[in-house]
Amino acid sequence: MSNLIYAVVLGIIVVALLAVSLSQLRKVKTKADYLVAGRSLPAYVLVATLLSSWIGAGSLFAGAENAFRNGFAGLWQSAGGWFGLLVIYFVAPRARKFAQYTIPDLIETRYNTTARVLSTIAILFAYTAITSYQFRAGGNILHLIFPEVNHEVGTYIIAVFVIAFTAVAGMASVAYMDVVIGVLITVIGFIAAPVLLNRAGGWAGLHQVLPATHFTLLGEFGYVDGQSQGTLAGLLKAFEYFLPTCLLMLGNQSMYQKFFSAKSEKDARQAVVGWVFGTFILETLIAAIAVFGSAIVWVQYHQHQVDLEPHNIIPYSALHFLPRVVGALLMGAVFAKVISTANNYLFSPSTNLINDIYTRFINKEASNKNILFVSRFLVLGLGVWALVQAVHLTSVLEKAMYAYTIYSAAITPVVLAAFYSKRVTAPAAVTSIALGTAVTVFWDLGKNLLPPALAQRDAIFPALVVSLLSLLLVTLVTPPPSKEQLAPFS
Repeated sequence: MSNLIYAVVLGIIVVALLAVSLSQLRKVKTKADYLVAGRSLPAYVLVATLLSSWIGAGSLFAGAENAFRNGFAGLWQSAGGWFGLLVIYFVAPRARKFAQYTIPDLIETRYNTTARVLSTIAILFAYTAITSYQFRAGGNILHLIFPEVNHEVGTYIIAVFVIAFTAVAGMASVAYMDVVIGVLITVIGFIAAPVLLNRAGGWAGLHQVLPATHFTLLGEFGYVDGQSQGTLAGLLKAFEYFLPTCLLMLGNQSMYQKFFSAKSEKDARQAVVGWVFGTFILETLIAAIAVFGSAIVWVQYHQHQVDLEPHNIIPYSALHFLPRVVGALLMGAVFAKVISTANNYLFSPSTNLINDIYTRFINKEASNKNILFVSRFLVLGLGVWALVQAVHLTSVLEKAMYAYTIYSAAITPVVLAAFYSKRVTAPAAVTSIALGTAVTVFWDLGKNLLPPALAQRDAIFPALVVSLLSLLLVTLVTPPPSKEQLAPFS
Protein backbone atom coordinates (compact mmCIF):
# COMPACT_ATOMS: atom_id res chain seq x y z
CA MET A 1 0.00 0.00 0.00
CA SER A 2 3.02 2.33 0.40
CA ASN A 3 3.07 2.92 -3.35
CA LEU A 4 -0.68 3.35 -3.69
CA ILE A 5 -0.47 6.97 -4.82
CA TYR A 6 1.92 5.98 -7.63
CA ALA A 7 -0.45 3.24 -8.75
CA VAL A 8 -3.39 5.65 -8.69
CA VAL A 9 -1.54 8.22 -10.82
CA LEU A 10 -0.57 5.56 -13.37
CA GLY A 11 -4.16 4.34 -13.44
CA ILE A 12 -5.47 7.84 -14.09
CA ILE A 13 -2.96 8.29 -16.91
CA VAL A 14 -3.94 5.02 -18.56
CA VAL A 15 -7.64 5.94 -18.40
CA ALA A 16 -6.92 9.43 -19.76
CA LEU A 17 -4.86 8.08 -22.66
CA LEU A 18 -7.59 5.62 -23.57
CA ALA A 19 -10.21 8.38 -23.40
CA VAL A 20 -8.23 10.60 -25.78
CA SER A 21 -7.67 7.72 -28.17
CA LEU A 22 -11.31 6.61 -28.20
CA SER A 23 -12.48 10.22 -28.67
CA GLN A 24 -10.52 10.33 -31.92
CA LEU A 25 -11.63 6.92 -33.15
CA ARG A 26 -14.87 8.14 -34.72
CA LYS A 27 -12.89 10.62 -36.85
CA VAL A 28 -10.78 7.89 -38.48
CA LYS A 29 -12.48 6.95 -41.74
CA THR A 30 -9.78 7.24 -44.40
CA LYS A 31 -6.13 6.43 -44.97
CA ALA A 32 -5.18 10.10 -44.52
CA ASP A 33 -7.13 10.30 -41.24
CA TYR A 34 -5.27 7.30 -39.83
CA LEU A 35 -1.77 8.03 -41.17
CA VAL A 36 -1.49 11.84 -41.06
CA ALA A 37 -4.54 13.00 -39.03
CA GLY A 38 -6.28 14.30 -42.16
CA ARG A 39 -3.44 16.88 -42.54
CA SER A 40 -5.23 19.03 -39.96
CA LEU A 41 -2.79 19.56 -37.07
CA PRO A 42 -2.24 23.18 -35.96
CA ALA A 43 1.16 24.46 -34.82
CA TYR A 44 0.59 24.07 -31.05
CA VAL A 45 -0.40 20.40 -31.47
CA LEU A 46 2.60 19.83 -33.74
CA VAL A 47 4.95 21.28 -31.09
CA ALA A 48 3.56 18.98 -28.40
CA THR A 49 3.61 15.83 -30.52
CA LEU A 50 7.10 16.55 -31.88
CA LEU A 51 8.39 17.01 -28.34
CA SER A 52 6.68 13.88 -27.04
CA SER A 53 7.83 11.69 -29.92
CA TRP A 54 11.42 12.90 -29.52
CA ILE A 55 11.70 12.88 -25.72
CA GLY A 56 10.84 9.39 -24.58
CA ALA A 57 12.89 6.56 -23.13
CA GLY A 58 15.84 7.67 -25.27
CA SER A 59 16.06 10.80 -23.11
CA LEU A 60 14.46 9.65 -19.86
CA PHE A 61 16.38 6.38 -19.63
CA ALA A 62 19.30 6.34 -22.14
CA GLY A 63 20.03 10.05 -21.66
CA ALA A 64 19.60 9.71 -17.91
CA GLU A 65 22.03 6.75 -17.86
CA ASN A 66 24.51 8.90 -19.76
CA ALA A 67 24.08 11.73 -17.22
CA PHE A 68 24.41 9.27 -14.32
CA ARG A 69 27.74 8.01 -15.66
CA ASN A 70 29.14 11.26 -17.09
CA GLY A 71 27.37 14.13 -15.36
CA PHE A 72 26.40 17.14 -17.46
CA ALA A 73 28.65 15.90 -20.27
CA GLY A 74 25.76 13.54 -21.01
CA LEU A 75 24.16 16.53 -22.73
CA TRP A 76 26.39 15.83 -25.75
CA GLN A 77 23.73 13.26 -26.65
CA SER A 78 20.99 15.92 -26.45
CA ALA A 79 23.09 18.58 -28.18
CA GLY A 80 23.00 16.56 -31.38
CA GLY A 81 19.25 17.06 -31.42
CA TRP A 82 19.55 20.79 -30.72
CA PHE A 83 21.94 21.26 -33.64
CA GLY A 84 19.73 19.19 -35.92
CA LEU A 85 16.78 21.43 -35.07
CA LEU A 86 18.58 24.46 -36.47
CA VAL A 87 18.70 22.74 -39.86
CA ILE A 88 15.15 21.41 -39.57
CA TYR A 89 13.79 24.96 -39.37
CA PHE A 90 14.58 25.27 -43.09
CA VAL A 91 13.56 21.73 -44.01
CA ALA A 92 10.09 21.74 -42.38
CA PRO A 93 8.25 23.91 -44.95
CA ARG A 94 9.73 21.89 -47.82
CA ALA A 95 8.57 18.68 -46.15
CA ARG A 96 5.01 19.98 -45.71
CA LYS A 97 4.97 21.20 -49.32
CA PHE A 98 5.88 17.70 -50.45
CA ALA A 99 2.97 16.38 -48.30
CA GLN A 100 3.14 12.61 -48.69
CA TYR A 101 2.75 9.94 -46.02
CA THR A 102 6.19 8.47 -45.32
CA ILE A 103 9.92 8.96 -45.88
CA PRO A 104 10.01 6.10 -48.43
CA ASP A 105 7.33 8.03 -50.38
CA LEU A 106 9.79 10.87 -50.62
CA ILE A 107 12.73 8.57 -51.40
CA GLU A 108 10.97 6.78 -54.25
CA THR A 109 9.81 10.06 -55.79
CA ARG A 110 13.38 11.39 -55.81
CA TYR A 111 15.21 8.13 -56.49
CA ASN A 112 13.50 4.81 -57.36
CA THR A 113 11.46 1.86 -56.09
CA THR A 114 14.47 -0.11 -54.86
CA ALA A 115 15.51 2.82 -52.67
CA ARG A 116 11.98 2.92 -51.29
CA VAL A 117 12.03 -0.75 -50.28
CA LEU A 118 15.51 -0.59 -48.75
CA SER A 119 14.65 2.54 -46.77
CA THR A 120 11.54 0.79 -45.45
CA ILE A 121 13.69 -2.09 -44.21
CA ALA A 122 16.15 0.31 -42.52
CA ILE A 123 13.30 2.15 -40.79
CA LEU A 124 11.80 -1.12 -39.54
CA PHE A 125 15.14 -2.06 -37.94
CA ALA A 126 15.59 1.35 -36.34
CA TYR A 127 12.05 2.03 -35.14
CA THR A 128 11.29 -1.39 -33.71
CA ALA A 129 14.57 -1.11 -31.76
CA ILE A 130 13.43 2.27 -30.41
CA THR A 131 10.02 0.83 -29.54
CA SER A 132 11.69 -2.09 -27.76
CA TYR A 133 13.40 0.05 -25.15
CA GLN A 134 10.19 2.01 -24.58
CA PHE A 135 8.57 -1.33 -23.67
CA ARG A 136 11.49 -2.16 -21.38
CA ALA A 137 11.40 1.28 -19.75
CA GLY A 138 7.69 0.96 -19.06
CA GLY A 139 8.29 -2.48 -17.57
CA ASN A 140 10.98 -1.00 -15.31
CA ILE A 141 8.52 1.58 -14.01
CA LEU A 142 5.94 -1.10 -13.20
CA HIS A 143 8.62 -3.12 -11.39
CA LEU A 144 9.67 -0.12 -9.29
CA ILE A 145 6.09 0.58 -8.21
CA PHE A 146 5.05 -3.07 -7.90
CA PRO A 147 8.20 -5.05 -6.91
CA GLU A 148 6.29 -8.32 -7.23
CA VAL A 149 6.02 -7.63 -10.99
CA ASN A 150 9.42 -8.48 -12.43
CA HIS A 151 10.98 -6.56 -15.34
CA GLU A 152 10.00 -9.09 -17.99
CA VAL A 153 6.35 -9.35 -16.93
CA GLY A 154 6.16 -5.56 -16.74
CA THR A 155 7.58 -5.34 -20.26
CA TYR A 156 4.89 -7.71 -21.55
CA ILE A 157 2.14 -5.70 -19.85
CA ILE A 158 3.34 -2.41 -21.36
CA ALA A 159 3.74 -3.98 -24.79
CA VAL A 160 0.17 -5.28 -24.83
CA PHE A 161 -1.21 -1.89 -23.76
CA VAL A 162 0.84 0.08 -26.31
CA ILE A 163 0.04 -2.26 -29.20
CA ALA A 164 -3.69 -2.06 -28.49
CA PHE A 165 -3.58 1.69 -27.93
CA THR A 166 -1.61 2.39 -31.14
CA ALA A 167 -3.89 0.26 -33.28
CA VAL A 168 -7.02 2.16 -32.27
CA ALA A 169 -6.96 5.58 -33.90
CA GLY A 170 -3.62 6.24 -35.58
CA MET A 171 -1.94 9.65 -35.82
CA ALA A 172 -4.81 11.71 -34.39
CA SER A 173 -4.84 9.84 -31.08
CA VAL A 174 -1.04 10.03 -30.87
CA ALA A 175 -0.90 13.78 -31.57
CA TYR A 176 -3.63 15.06 -29.25
CA MET A 177 -2.49 12.82 -26.42
CA ASP A 178 0.95 14.45 -26.69
CA VAL A 179 -0.42 17.89 -25.84
CA VAL A 180 -1.41 16.75 -22.35
CA ILE A 181 1.79 14.78 -21.80
CA GLY A 182 4.03 17.66 -22.91
CA VAL A 183 2.47 20.04 -20.39
CA LEU A 184 2.66 17.46 -17.59
CA ILE A 185 6.34 16.55 -18.02
CA THR A 186 7.41 20.20 -18.31
CA VAL A 187 5.58 21.43 -15.20
CA ILE A 188 6.59 18.53 -12.98
CA GLY A 189 10.19 18.70 -14.22
CA PHE A 190 10.51 22.29 -13.04
CA ILE A 191 9.15 21.29 -9.65
CA ALA A 192 11.22 18.11 -9.20
CA ALA A 193 14.65 19.45 -10.22
CA PRO A 194 15.10 22.04 -7.42
CA VAL A 195 13.67 19.65 -4.83
CA LEU A 196 16.25 17.01 -5.78
CA LEU A 197 19.06 19.56 -5.88
CA ASN A 198 18.19 20.65 -2.35
CA ARG A 199 18.04 17.00 -1.21
CA ALA A 200 21.51 16.47 -2.69
CA GLY A 201 22.91 19.37 -0.64
CA GLY A 202 22.89 22.02 -3.36
CA TRP A 203 25.79 22.56 -5.76
CA ALA A 204 28.29 22.15 -2.93
CA GLY A 205 26.79 18.74 -2.15
CA LEU A 206 27.03 17.68 -5.78
CA HIS A 207 30.72 18.62 -5.98
CA GLN A 208 31.43 16.85 -2.71
CA VAL A 209 29.94 13.52 -3.78
CA LEU A 210 30.27 13.26 -7.56
CA PRO A 211 33.57 12.84 -9.46
CA ALA A 212 35.13 16.06 -10.71
CA THR A 213 34.73 14.78 -14.29
CA HIS A 214 30.93 15.09 -13.93
CA PHE A 215 31.36 18.86 -14.18
CA THR A 216 33.70 18.90 -17.19
CA LEU A 217 32.95 19.18 -20.90
CA LEU A 218 33.73 15.52 -21.65
CA GLY A 219 32.90 13.74 -18.40
CA GLU A 220 34.19 10.17 -18.38
CA PHE A 221 34.17 9.92 -22.19
CA GLY A 222 37.96 9.82 -22.46
CA TYR A 223 38.45 7.25 -19.70
CA VAL A 224 38.90 3.47 -19.87
CA ASP A 225 39.00 1.54 -16.57
CA GLY A 226 39.53 4.83 -14.72
CA GLN A 227 42.53 5.84 -16.86
CA SER A 228 42.38 8.93 -19.07
CA GLN A 229 43.01 8.25 -22.77
CA GLY A 230 43.34 11.93 -23.61
CA THR A 231 41.14 14.75 -24.90
CA LEU A 232 40.98 13.40 -28.46
CA ALA A 233 39.56 10.08 -27.23
CA GLY A 234 37.03 11.98 -25.16
CA LEU A 235 35.93 14.12 -28.11
CA LEU A 236 35.62 11.02 -30.30
CA LYS A 237 33.29 9.39 -27.76
CA ALA A 238 31.31 12.62 -27.35
CA PHE A 239 30.70 12.76 -31.10
CA GLU A 240 29.63 9.11 -31.08
CA TYR A 241 26.68 10.36 -29.01
CA PHE A 242 26.27 13.70 -30.80
CA LEU A 243 26.24 12.51 -34.42
CA PRO A 244 23.65 9.69 -34.25
CA THR A 245 21.26 11.94 -32.33
CA CYS A 246 21.78 14.84 -34.73
CA LEU A 247 21.36 12.74 -37.86
CA LEU A 248 18.35 10.89 -36.47
CA MET A 249 16.74 14.27 -35.81
CA LEU A 250 17.48 15.47 -39.36
CA GLY A 251 15.95 12.45 -41.07
CA ASN A 252 13.43 11.27 -38.50
CA GLN A 253 10.39 9.83 -40.28
CA SER A 254 8.16 10.37 -37.26
CA MET A 255 9.05 14.07 -37.48
CA TYR A 256 8.44 14.32 -41.23
CA GLN A 257 5.18 12.44 -40.85
CA LYS A 258 4.01 15.10 -38.43
CA PHE A 259 5.10 17.84 -40.84
CA PHE A 260 3.01 16.06 -43.49
CA SER A 261 0.14 16.26 -40.96
CA ALA A 262 0.40 20.04 -40.55
CA LYS A 263 -2.34 22.39 -41.70
CA SER A 264 0.14 24.44 -43.74
CA GLU A 265 3.82 25.15 -44.41
CA LYS A 266 3.58 28.09 -42.00
CA ASP A 267 2.31 25.82 -39.20
CA ALA A 268 5.21 23.43 -39.88
CA ARG A 269 7.83 26.21 -39.55
CA GLN A 270 6.19 27.70 -36.43
CA ALA A 271 6.15 24.26 -34.82
CA VAL A 272 9.92 23.96 -35.21
CA VAL A 273 10.50 27.22 -33.30
CA GLY A 274 8.47 25.92 -30.36
CA TRP A 275 10.20 22.56 -30.66
CA VAL A 276 13.67 24.15 -30.39
CA PHE A 277 12.89 25.85 -27.09
CA GLY A 278 10.91 22.93 -25.70
CA THR A 279 13.61 20.37 -26.51
CA PHE A 280 16.42 22.46 -25.03
CA ILE A 281 14.49 23.03 -21.80
CA LEU A 282 13.25 19.45 -21.35
CA GLU A 283 16.51 17.70 -22.25
CA THR A 284 18.42 19.93 -19.83
CA LEU A 285 15.84 19.33 -17.09
CA ILE A 286 16.07 15.57 -17.62
CA ALA A 287 19.88 15.59 -17.40
CA ALA A 288 19.76 17.77 -14.28
CA ILE A 289 17.24 15.48 -12.55
CA ALA A 290 19.44 12.46 -13.37
CA VAL A 291 22.58 14.15 -12.04
CA PHE A 292 20.86 15.39 -8.87
CA GLY A 293 19.35 11.96 -8.22
CA SER A 294 22.67 10.21 -8.84
CA ALA A 295 24.38 12.43 -6.26
CA ILE A 296 21.88 11.36 -3.59
CA VAL A 297 22.52 7.67 -4.16
CA TRP A 298 26.11 7.76 -5.49
CA VAL A 299 27.89 6.35 -2.44
CA GLN A 300 25.33 3.60 -1.76
CA TYR A 301 25.31 2.61 -5.45
CA HIS A 302 29.08 2.16 -5.59
CA GLN A 303 29.05 0.23 -2.33
CA HIS A 304 26.37 -2.06 -3.85
CA GLN A 305 23.90 -1.15 -1.12
CA VAL A 306 21.02 -0.34 -3.49
CA ASP A 307 19.40 -2.27 -6.32
CA LEU A 308 19.61 0.36 -9.04
CA GLU A 309 20.32 0.20 -12.76
CA PRO A 310 21.68 3.62 -13.89
CA HIS A 311 19.08 3.99 -16.66
CA ASN A 312 16.35 3.87 -13.98
CA ILE A 313 17.71 6.87 -12.02
CA ILE A 314 14.78 9.21 -12.81
CA PRO A 315 11.90 6.88 -11.85
CA TYR A 316 14.03 5.66 -8.91
CA SER A 317 14.44 9.26 -7.75
CA ALA A 318 10.71 9.85 -8.16
CA LEU A 319 9.98 6.87 -5.93
CA HIS A 320 12.60 7.43 -3.22
CA PHE A 321 13.81 11.05 -3.12
CA LEU A 322 10.78 13.27 -3.76
CA PRO A 323 7.67 14.12 -1.73
CA ARG A 324 5.07 11.48 -2.53
CA VAL A 325 2.73 13.64 -4.60
CA VAL A 326 5.57 15.21 -6.60
CA GLY A 327 7.23 11.82 -7.01
CA ALA A 328 4.01 10.21 -8.17
CA LEU A 329 3.43 12.95 -10.74
CA LEU A 330 7.02 12.66 -12.03
CA MET A 331 6.69 8.89 -12.26
CA GLY A 332 3.38 9.32 -14.07
CA ALA A 333 4.88 11.86 -16.45
CA VAL A 334 7.79 9.53 -17.28
CA PHE A 335 5.37 6.65 -17.78
CA ALA A 336 3.17 8.76 -20.07
CA LYS A 337 6.19 9.86 -22.12
CA VAL A 338 7.30 6.26 -22.54
CA ILE A 339 3.83 5.25 -23.71
CA SER A 340 3.64 8.22 -26.07
CA THR A 341 7.04 7.53 -27.63
CA ALA A 342 6.31 3.83 -27.97
CA ASN A 343 3.10 4.75 -29.80
CA ASN A 344 4.94 7.09 -32.15
CA TYR A 345 7.70 4.65 -33.05
CA LEU A 346 5.41 1.65 -33.34
CA PHE A 347 2.91 3.55 -35.44
CA SER A 348 5.50 4.96 -37.85
CA PRO A 349 6.88 1.68 -39.28
CA SER A 350 3.35 0.29 -39.61
CA THR A 351 2.71 3.30 -41.83
CA ASN A 352 5.71 2.25 -43.91
CA LEU A 353 4.47 -1.28 -44.40
CA ILE A 354 0.93 -0.24 -45.31
CA ASN A 355 1.89 2.66 -47.55
CA ASP A 356 5.25 1.57 -48.95
CA ILE A 357 4.65 -2.16 -49.36
CA TYR A 358 0.98 -3.15 -49.09
CA THR A 359 -0.78 -0.46 -51.16
CA ARG A 360 2.28 0.02 -53.37
CA PHE A 361 2.91 -3.60 -54.40
CA ILE A 362 0.33 -5.99 -52.92
CA ASN A 363 -3.12 -4.37 -53.12
CA LYS A 364 -3.07 -1.12 -55.09
CA GLU A 365 -6.87 -0.88 -55.09
CA ALA A 366 -7.32 -1.46 -51.38
CA SER A 367 -10.33 0.29 -49.86
CA ASN A 368 -10.03 2.58 -46.84
CA LYS A 369 -11.70 -0.10 -44.70
CA ASN A 370 -9.20 -2.71 -45.87
CA ILE A 371 -6.26 -0.37 -45.28
CA LEU A 372 -7.36 0.38 -41.73
CA PHE A 373 -7.77 -3.33 -40.98
CA VAL A 374 -4.34 -4.25 -42.38
CA SER A 375 -2.72 -1.26 -40.63
CA ARG A 376 -3.93 -2.46 -37.26
CA PHE A 377 -2.79 -6.01 -37.99
CA LEU A 378 0.68 -4.71 -38.89
CA VAL A 379 0.85 -2.75 -35.63
CA LEU A 380 0.34 -6.07 -33.85
CA GLY A 381 3.11 -7.81 -35.80
CA LEU A 382 5.64 -5.03 -35.37
CA GLY A 383 4.76 -4.77 -31.69
CA VAL A 384 5.58 -8.44 -31.20
CA TRP A 385 8.93 -7.98 -32.99
CA ALA A 386 9.75 -5.01 -30.74
CA LEU A 387 8.73 -7.04 -27.68
CA VAL A 388 11.15 -9.86 -28.60
CA GLN A 389 13.96 -7.28 -28.75
CA ALA A 390 12.84 -5.74 -25.45
CA VAL A 391 13.03 -8.94 -23.40
CA HIS A 392 16.61 -9.56 -24.62
CA LEU A 393 17.77 -5.97 -24.09
CA THR A 394 20.76 -5.40 -21.78
CA SER A 395 21.43 -1.65 -22.09
CA VAL A 396 18.93 1.05 -23.03
CA LEU A 397 21.76 3.43 -23.96
CA GLU A 398 23.44 0.92 -26.29
CA LYS A 399 20.14 0.00 -27.93
CA ALA A 400 19.34 3.68 -28.47
CA MET A 401 22.68 4.34 -30.14
CA TYR A 402 22.24 1.26 -32.36
CA ALA A 403 18.82 2.46 -33.53
CA TYR A 404 19.99 6.04 -34.04
CA THR A 405 23.02 4.88 -36.04
CA ILE A 406 21.02 2.75 -38.47
CA TYR A 407 18.81 5.69 -39.24
CA SER A 408 21.67 8.19 -39.34
CA ALA A 409 23.74 6.21 -41.81
CA ALA A 410 21.00 4.72 -44.00
CA ILE A 411 18.22 7.31 -44.20
CA THR A 412 19.31 10.83 -43.28
CA PRO A 413 21.98 11.29 -46.02
CA VAL A 414 19.61 10.43 -48.86
CA VAL A 415 16.72 12.44 -47.37
CA LEU A 416 18.82 15.60 -47.07
CA ALA A 417 20.23 15.00 -50.57
CA ALA A 418 16.66 14.82 -51.89
CA PHE A 419 15.96 18.34 -50.65
CA TYR A 420 19.36 19.95 -51.25
CA SER A 421 21.12 18.17 -54.13
CA LYS A 422 20.14 17.98 -57.79
CA ARG A 423 23.02 15.67 -58.70
CA VAL A 424 22.70 12.64 -56.36
CA THR A 425 21.47 9.64 -58.36
CA ALA A 426 19.16 6.71 -57.68
CA PRO A 427 21.94 4.04 -57.80
CA ALA A 428 23.93 6.14 -55.33
CA ALA A 429 20.97 6.35 -52.94
CA VAL A 430 20.34 2.59 -53.17
CA THR A 431 24.00 1.84 -52.41
CA SER A 432 24.12 4.34 -49.55
CA ILE A 433 20.98 2.98 -47.84
CA ALA A 434 22.06 -0.65 -48.23
CA LEU A 435 25.61 -0.14 -46.95
CA GLY A 436 24.60 2.19 -44.11
CA THR A 437 22.17 -0.42 -42.81
CA ALA A 438 24.48 -3.39 -43.36
CA VAL A 439 27.54 -1.87 -41.66
CA THR A 440 25.52 -0.90 -38.57
CA VAL A 441 23.77 -4.26 -38.20
CA PHE A 442 26.90 -6.34 -38.78
CA TRP A 443 29.00 -4.10 -36.52
CA ASP A 444 26.48 -4.67 -33.74
CA LEU A 445 26.14 -8.42 -34.31
CA GLY A 446 29.84 -9.01 -34.87
CA LYS A 447 31.36 -7.12 -31.94
CA ASN A 448 32.86 -10.35 -30.62
CA LEU A 449 34.85 -10.62 -33.85
CA LEU A 450 36.24 -7.08 -33.69
CA PRO A 451 39.47 -6.06 -31.95
CA PRO A 452 38.72 -4.86 -28.38
CA ALA A 453 39.52 -1.24 -29.25
CA LEU A 454 36.92 -1.26 -32.04
CA ALA A 455 34.34 -3.32 -30.15
CA GLN A 456 34.07 -0.49 -27.60
CA ARG A 457 33.21 2.01 -30.33
CA ASP A 458 29.80 2.81 -31.75
CA ALA A 459 29.20 2.04 -35.43
CA ILE A 460 28.36 5.65 -36.36
CA PHE A 461 31.73 6.61 -37.88
CA PRO A 462 32.33 3.51 -40.05
CA ALA A 463 28.66 3.31 -41.09
CA LEU A 464 28.35 7.02 -41.90
CA VAL A 465 31.67 7.18 -43.76
CA VAL A 466 30.76 4.17 -45.91
CA SER A 467 27.29 5.59 -46.57
CA LEU A 468 28.53 9.06 -47.57
CA LEU A 469 31.43 7.76 -49.68
CA SER A 470 29.14 5.44 -51.61
CA LEU A 471 26.64 8.27 -52.11
CA LEU A 472 29.38 10.49 -53.53
CA LEU A 473 31.33 7.96 -55.59
CA VAL A 474 28.35 6.22 -57.21
CA THR A 475 26.85 9.64 -58.03
CA LEU A 476 30.06 10.61 -59.85
CA VAL A 477 29.97 7.56 -62.12
CA THR A 478 26.22 7.47 -62.91
CA PRO A 479 24.07 9.79 -65.09
CA PRO A 480 22.31 12.71 -63.33
CA PRO A 481 18.61 12.39 -62.42
CA SER A 482 15.87 13.47 -64.82
CA LYS A 483 13.98 16.76 -64.54
CA GLU A 484 10.85 14.75 -63.60
CA GLN A 485 12.63 13.32 -60.55
CA LEU A 486 13.78 16.76 -59.44
CA ALA A 487 10.54 18.67 -60.08
CA PRO A 488 8.76 17.86 -56.75
CA PHE A 489 11.77 19.16 -54.79
CA SER A 490 12.50 22.37 -56.68
